[in-house]
Amino acid sequence: MNQQRPDIAVIGGGQLARMMQQAAIGLGVRLRLLAEGEDVSAAQVIPDHIVGDHTDLDDLRAAVRDARVVTFDHEHVPPPHLEALQAEGHACRPGPHALIYAQDKALMRERLSELDIPVPAHRVVTSADELDDFVESVGGYPVVVKTTRGGYDGKGVWVVNHAGSAAEAFATGAPLLAEELVFFTRELSALVVRRPSGDIAEWPIVESRQKDGICKEVVAPAPDLSDAVAASARDIAKRIAEGLDVVGVLAVELFETADGRVLVNELAMRPHNTGHWTIDGAFTSQFENHLRAVLDLPLGPVAPREAWSVMVNILGGSVEDLEAQRAEVLERDPDIRIHLYGKSVKPGRKVGHVTAVGDFLPDVIVRARRAADLFEEGKSDE
Repeated sequence: MNQQRPDIAVIGGGQLARMMQQAAIGLGVRLRLLAEGEDVSAAQVIPDHIVGDHTDLDDLRAAVRDARVVTFDHEHVPPPHLEALQAEGHACRPGPHALIYAQDKALMRERLSELDIPVPAHRVVTSADELDDFVESVGGYPVVVKTTRGGYDGKGVWVVNHAGSAAEAFATGAPLLAEELVFFTRELSALVVRRPSGDIAEWPIVESRQKDGICKEVVAPAPDLSDAVAASARDIAKRIAEGLDVVGVLAVELFETADGRVLVNELAMRPHNTGHWTIDGAFTSQFENHLRAVLDLPLGPVAPREAWSVMVNILGGSVEDLEAQRAEVLERDPDIRIHLYGKSVKPGRKVGHVTAVGDFLPDVIVRARRAADLFEEGKSDE
């Protein structure tokens, strides 16, 4: 194991930490990882790692003991543990005072409302009667019910069409947040990065497209986006970054409505799936700028390298040997950019992504989708 003092301790061993290492190598930044197991995605490429549990304070202390700063692959570290690390002198970026709003959807909605950030109508509910009261306040069913903590990629989210259909949600025993069902035209994502000094950089607003509640495809920049909506989305993301004192990358997932409004759906205070296109499509990737930000280094330029970038997630399908499939994908399109996460293939699991860039959007979309199809099913309809 590398015994040099790490610059950054990264909590969580998923693909986000793996891609941080890719950026760290070029910067000469040393990472130490707290991994869930020896074979998780990031542990395969970060030699300085320990295996432990992010809910165990002693394991966290072992990982961060001599690191300059601490950052995260996910938002699931218990807030009291983060506060303990801060009290012991460890610089957590983002800090627990900010990260709590990415951990708890109810607190996030409340705080954003205080900041006058547009969010869907919402209320914490603990019973069917309270849900009925909320439904009446928003003009009737359908509504959305979600767990306040822990849900992602469509998990812990229910569209409720009548009182009885909320039974599964209440059966979880978890605190629940009820929200109006927003009839949106598409989903957008605003990605910004902020240093402790307050400097902020912002990538173009992108469109994200979902499949079964999972982000499947990202188009950068969002096609046919009006200047007014783009400006509103950028303003929202910057105000949130400043208002919550976020350090590092902040992703703000947004609904765009038919009447030109944008409403905040979710927050992530770390590199995000909707920013993966920046590795190949921007002058500085979200991963490099996240490392720069948490170390309080000057931020890199975020302009696109090409007119269009399309990122498509590879979801587990019938192809089990992804590495063996690389040759066929590259034979079809040598310019496609491939990112595999070192994960075993399971149906619907994110196991990698591909990115295509170019000047003509329809062609770029076809190329990216074709490459992902080849990795998923071994064939493409394109």
